[in-house]
Parts: sequence; C-alpha cells; structure tokens
Amino acid sequence: MKKIFRMTAMLIFLGSMLASCHKIDVAVTTELTPSVFPQDSLQYIEAAGAAYVALRGNYALDYWFMQSASTDESILPSRGGNWYDNQNYSMLHYHSWTKDHGWTGSCWGYLEKVIGVSNQAINILNGTMPEGNNKNETIAELKMVRALGYFMMMDLYGNVPIDTTYGDFTPHANVSRAQVFNFIEQDVKSCLPYLSREVSMLTYGRVTKYSAYALLAKMYLNAEYYTGKQRYNDCIIASDSVINSGNYALEPRGTYLNQFYPNNGPSDKEFIFVIPYSPTYATGYGLNGNMYFARYDVPRSEAKKFGLPFTPSAPRSTLPEFYAYFNDPGDIRNAQWLTGLQYMNDGVTPVTVTTTNQGYDFKYSGSNPNGSYTYQVNLTPNILLRLNPGTFDLGNDEIAWNMGYRNIKFLPDATSTNRNQNNDIPMFRYSDIILMKAEAILRGGAATNGATALSLVNQLRANRSISAPWANVTLDSIYNERCREFAWESWHRNDMIRFGKYEGTWGFKTDNNTYKRIFPIPTSAMQVNPALVQNPGYK
Repeated sequence: MKKIFRMTAMLIFLGSMLASCHKIDVAVTTELTPSVFPQDSLQYIEAAGAAYVALRGNYALDYWFMQSASTDESILPSRGGNWYDNQNYSMLHYHSWTKDHGWTGSCWGYLEKVIGVSNQAINILNGTMPEGNNKNETIAELKMVRALGYFMMMDLYGNVPIDTTYGDFTPHANVSRAQVFNFIEQDVKSCLPYLSREVSMLTYGRVTKYSAYALLAKMYLNAEYYTGKQRYNDCIIASDSVINSGNYALEPRGTYLNQFYPNNGPSDKEFIFVIPYSPTYATGYGLNGNMYFARYDVPRSEAKKFGLPFTPSAPRSTLPEFYAYFNDPGDIRNAQWLTGLQYMNDGVTPVTVTTTNQGYDFKYSGSNPNGSYTYQVNLTPNILLRLNPGTFDLGNDEIAWNMGYRNIKFLPDATSTNRNQNNDIPMFRYSDIILMKAEAILRGGAATNGATALSLVNQLRANRSISAPWANVTLDSIYNERCREFAWESWHRNDMIRFGKYEGTWGFKTDNNTYKRIFPIPTSAMQVNPALVQNPGYK
C-alpha cells in the first residue's frame, strides 16, 4: 500500500524546500520567488506540497503531547532524571504550564509555520499558475491546510491573530476565538466548490471536499464551547455530507487495528484525511517513533506480520483512570494496550530481563546489591513517584520501567532503523463522523435519514465488539466510547473539554481552573509580536 503513495510523497518531499521557518507576523524570505519558481506543472505540485510538509512537521510530537499529556490519556514521568526535560511533561500533567512552557512555545511555532507556509504557497501559486480548474482546486487545498492550522491553533490557544497576506509584516493582534471560528468557517465554505470529490490513491493524504466537511462537523460540534452558540444541526448536516457520499465505511472488528499499522494506506476505508509518514519520503516522528524510549522486546500476536517483537515507548503510558474505559472483554480495541506479564510471540516464552538486585529496585537494602536478579516483564497499571515527587520521578530501576500500561495502536515499524515511521496518522476518520453525529443528536440536533444516536453508536460497536448492542445511550456513554475509539489520536483533550471533564482529578493532577482550557500565548510569540495580548488567567 505504501508504494502507491511514493510519487505523491516524493513531490511533497521536494516541496520541503519552501517549508522553512515561518511565523504569522514575521517576514518570510526565500530565494525561491515567482520569477524563478514555480514555472511548470511539476513545480506547482512541489510548491503546494510545502504546506503539507509543514502540517506533517510536529503533528505527532508537539501537538500530540499538548492534546494528550494534558489529559488522563497519557503520562510521561521522569525515570532517574530522564525525560524531566525542564518540566515539559510534568507541567502538562499538573496543568501548571506557564507562558514559558516548552511544548506551549514549540507547538505555537509549529502551527505558525503551517499557516505561514500555506500563505506563501497561496501567494506564489496565485501569481504563477494558469487560470482554470487546476488552479482553483490547488488554492482551495492550500487554504484548507491553512484552515487546519488555524483550527488547531484556535483549539489550543483560543484567541490568536489572523493573517492571510504573505509579505505583510505588520504585527497583528490576536482576535477572539469566536472571530477565529468564523474566519475558518467562511474560508472552508469558500473552498468547498473547488475541492476534489475523488477518494483514491491520487487524493490520499490530500485535503478533499470530505475533509472539509469533517472539519466543519468537528467545529460545529464544539461551537458552543468555541463561540457560545450551539450548532448541532449544522454538525449533523456536515456529517451527513460525508456519510451520504458513500465513499467511506467502518472497518470491521477484525481489521480495526490494521488501519494504524505501518502498512496502512489508501485502502483503509475509514480514512477521510491522514498525514502520511515514510522513513524515506515523508519523515517525521510517528506516534511510536521515539524508539530510544524503548526498553523491552514486548510481544503481540499481530507483531508477527511485521517481523517483530517490537520495542514500544517505555516512558509514555496511560493512567488507570483512562484504562478503566476499556472494560468490555469482547472489544477489539482492548488489544491496543500492553498490560501485565509479557511473553514472546509464541505466547509461551516469558520476556525476561536480568539485572542486579539494586537495578531491579533502587530501594534494595539487602547485603548483595550487585547480585544477579532475573524477572519476567510485568507491566503494572499504577504510576508511583517513588524517587522524587518534586521532579515527577519514578526512579531509574526496573520497577519504574514496568510502571504503566503502554499503547501500541500505532504499531512500531520494524523496517525503520530510526525514529521515522511508516504509520500514516489519521486526523479524521469515518468513525468520528458517526460518533459526532450521534452526539449532536443526543445534544438536541435533529435526527436525519432514520438514524438515532443509539443506532449510530450500535453501528460502530457492531464493528468493534462481540458484546450485545446497547439498549440505551447517554452523553457519558458516548464519551466513554470516544475514549475507546480514539485513544492516542490527539482528540482526547478536545473531548474532555466538551464533556466538562477537563477540570477533573486524575493521576497527580488536582488543578480545576477553567482558564486552563486554553494555553497561554508563549513568551517567544509575544516577544516577536508586541501586538499580542495574553490569554485571561495568565501573567
């Protein structure tokens, strides 16, 4: 499946020559000007590809940590000082971030780059491409990539500046989140007539008309939080535009996990918009790509398909509060977790580690600290700050390394020799459309096409679990279902806020300030752009 995307990926790779550091309110300079580039159809594709390169950028790293590690879905504690990283991860967990927090600053920079590169490409292609359908579609695609950047920025930071003019270096003040919402909505709607309806390998990894409808559905579902106005009927209409196209379907239970594996691609029928990754053509951190995190060759029956046992991320794990949602023994989604005693691929041979008594337990106080000690890897659910709570530290011993259930949804790629992975990462999947429509109906939107909230949820669950269909559905049960369905896919913070759960208590976090629903404008951004005003609640 990967081979059929290589040509498009290669063209996007070539577009990276334009994807240099860009900021919304900072001059962008390049030697590649319209007078010399682009000048032909291949170069037009390369120029447009720069925006996709920027979008791929830090999506699976900075953006993922902001959306996941600030929730009960994931935690990355220190182990003997490793991964303390100037409190980057502990601040996300405790909700104690400031305007100087590392991920807050780097994620702002990532999204500025997506928007800036998109503006540059739009400007260049507007001035060089011949008029016609191809130009209209290309410009619409680029505006949609920019809209995705603005959506992610609006979701994280709330009040952000709007700048669509390449070469305008005037500092722009941030505007209200409602204004940003309206800008994105109108921009997306203006693109709809020109975006492709085709769903094939030729449009895989590119924005189509249905990607636009999926983004609108997501915005409308969250509109009450973003703008103060409910838009549930609009969410249903946008969702129906995807459903009624007939281009997508739910993966059956037996292949649900396959759509996240290293060989995923255009044949996966739930993918509405994905960000392609390739160790060669589209490099970047995959969601299990930080392989230096690894400690153990941990087995799984599915791993045989890829020549594994594999080495999952050791520090990143979930919390017991989130794992509790995986309580249906007949649900295939349970298989995305590594828990308990671990065995090799034969299911019989234990995974063992030999260390010393003190290497196993740094608190060992016996007479033989350097004595040999062999044990079977046993992943435990609880996270305990045994070494130093002040530095978010579990200790650098084997007990600490076994703490926390690991997520292996994006199965590590055995063919990659570095952190770059083959797993393409979906941003919008068809199952999200189904659950968004169900939630919108349950929140008061008008049901359409004979579908009810209950029938939609049961439609999904029939493809995930062998358990009996539900007899009723509530908002809480939809929230629980979303936890199971979209774990590790960068939507959990968005869901927690919409369901009023982001101010809750989990792990070691007790902060319940509602202003933490958006992050501060980072110091780095305010130093560059003096017109920015800090978000409420932050100094």
